[in-house]
Amino acid sequence: MARIDYADITKPETQPLVARIQRERASLPNLYKMLLNSPPIAEGWLNYLTAVRQKSSLPPQLREMLILRVAVLNEADYEFEQHLPIALKEGCTAQQIEALKANDLDALDEKSRAALSYCNEMTRDIRVKQDTFASLREVYNDREIVEITATIGAYNMVSRFLEAIQVDHE
Repeated sequence: MARIDYADITKPETQPLVARIQRERASLPNLYKMLLNSPPIAEGWLNYLTAVRQKSSLPPQLREMLILRVAVLNEADYEFEQHLPIALKEGCTAQQIEALKANDLDALDEKSRAALSYCNEMTRDIRVKQDTFASLREVYNDREIVEITATIGAYNMVSRFLEAIQVDHE
């Protein structure tokens, strides 16, 4: 059970933002119902996560693997459950998903392994070792590195918000 109440989404002042979230997300997930307690935060969140998920140049499969790995590392079940169908739709295999759960990076290709090693260190340790970054640098360009880093950072923010407030599953 959530630690605070979900926002009243019937308030006239939040209706345009509620409509926008529903349009862009095809629903109004509990995460956004919680965020709407602060409309400016909900709007900023929506803009940032839309950029990460829909405007990035990263392959969608890699993006979703990063998101799922962050969810596993942070024990954020809501985040994992929300992104599992998206990951499958974007081409993630059952084997890849099991590898993400088990931290079996050897089961992944070189580029994915480099990004997910980076994800592990960024999420667990904050500071990334030079050799881990060098491996990432060998297979990704500057834009991709920024987008990988922003994706990992964004979904660490999501999982921390979800778990701190204990947002309910749909």
